[in-house]
Amino acid sequence: MTTAPLAYDGPAAPPRSNGELDFAQPWESRAFGMAVSLHDAGAFAWPVFQSALIRRISAWEATHPDGAGWSYYQHWLGALEDVLTADGTVTSAEVDARAEELAARPAGHDHARSSTGHGHGHGH
Repeated sequence: MTTAPLAYDGPAAPPRSNGELDFAQPWESRAFGMAVSLHDAGAFAWPVFQSALIRRISAWEATHPDGAGWSYYQHWLGALEDVLTADGTVTSAEVDARAEELAARPAGHDHARSSTGHGHGHGH
């Protein structure tokens, strides 16, 4: 299988800066990679994911005409959850439990690098 077609335009196009994908936070690149990897592994067809993403973005835009609070990768992650729960790959309860687990992690657990390592003391 080949990597998902990501060079599209329109409402679901990923944010770019100077032609490169633009990630503001580490979790955004992980969410992106997770969706692409699951697609590459055959978990879902790319048009199914793209449609879910467009639905998420459209629903958000309908309730936020001023654009305040926009987060492309929140919608990306939501679309991934929609696709995976719709086909039974995971349940909504599993997604919720994992989200709670991740939210409970201490600040800085996202591997923020410093001059003395990357912040959580496993010897690196």
